[in-house]
Amino acid sequence: MTDFTLIYITAIENLDPSELIQMDKTYHDRISKRKAILNQHHDVVVAVNQPPLKDPRIRAAVSELYTFIMGTYLPTRYPTMFQLDSDSKNETTFENLVTGARWPTNLTEHMPTIRALEIIAQTVDEEFLILLPDTSGPGESSPYVLQAYATCFPSGFNTREKLGLRLADIHGPVPGYAEKIERSMDKFFSKIEVGRFVKRVNWGVTTETDLFAAFGSVHASPTADPQKEHVIQPGMLNIDQQIKNEGMGEELATAIEGLKKGNVPKIYSYKRGDIWGQAVTEFLKA
Repeated sequence: MTDFTLIYITAIENLDPSELIQMDKTYHDRISKRKAILNQHHDVVVAVNQPPLKDPRIRAAVSELYTFIMGTYLPTRYPTMFQLDSDSKNETTFENLVTGARWPTNLTEHMPTIRALEIIAQTVDEEFLILLPDTSGPGESSPYVLQAYATCFPSGFNTREKLGLRLADIHGPVPGYAEKIERSMDKFFSKIEVGRFVKRVNWGVTTETDLFAAFGSVHASPTADPQKEHVIQPGMLNIDQQIKNEGMGEELATAIEGLKKGNVPKIYSYKRGDIWGQAVTEFLKA
């Protein structure tokens, strides 16, 4: 039997700031898992780019993110879980009331940039990727480059291999990206306003059940031959999903089949639909 998981990841919508970081009853367990993954796969989970010419923007960006999350957002949005504590020297400390961890509220002078990312990774159950415009790029829509990140649950890619790459190169394996999305993505990033929050909503199916899937087979390799891979037969899925019980099975099955009929049909094979597509759609329709 093969496990399959439905993941939601794409249309861009405005986001209420109060929904930027969400919490629920699984927080403690998820943070424990993130700590374990951070310890086991540290160099994949967190990294800071080290360009030949030192770029002070990278540390500044990480510092801004860290201070916002630890010093403002979490203790304000979730005061029963996180609080700020000032000592006799008037220095403020962030306290996690769930785990008992205590951290500084800002990136201090002697704290390595990557330490801030390590702390974020084991405090918030979210992934953070910091992209900055390529200063060598001309025009108002200069390409953005991945300069730092904290990602415990990558879905089918090793984030470390993306570090220092432009958006176009990061998405190089994605069918149709260069022809249909690249220019609009660069332009979108260049036009984002300070203080505006946006989100992407999408869906996907993966046969990987571990949340840490940096080395898995979520996406097809450009050189892979689907004819040589083991196609999952109908009835050979280990199903643990509610979507069918919620009455959305037919809708998802139609969406899966629609991948082959969209403006980039190759996306179906890229998402390994050749392997799991028939088995999943037949289950959803049954």
